[in-house]
Amino acid sequence: MTSIAEPGVVIGAVADLALGESRAYAVDGRQIAVFRMTDGTLRATGAVCPHRGGPLADGQFDASKIVCPLHQNAFDFADGACTSEGIGSVTVYRVEARGGDIVVWL
Repeated sequence: MTSIAEPGVVIGAVADLALGESRAYAVDGRQIAVFRMTDGTLRATGAVCPHRGGPLADGQFDASKIVCPLHQNAFDFADGACTSEGIGSVTVYRVEARGGDIVVWL
């Protein structure tokens, strides 16, 4: 049973996101990209690249980073930092699968 005090927000069904795929969700006025790893775990970041507004949910990713599809800037899933200097970082969100739902903490 989920605690009422828990601030997680259900944003969709895990079944709607295949292994190895990603999708952007609009959540409380924010764009959040959710990535489903091939092992079934989830990662979530801000959906917009700080460099030129690229759609991060459309980028290539692995267990540790997401690569923007526009200019190949890579962002670390651990802290959102860009591997290229001067680009900035993206917000990293806590996310998990719970009862078949994708739950994210804002």
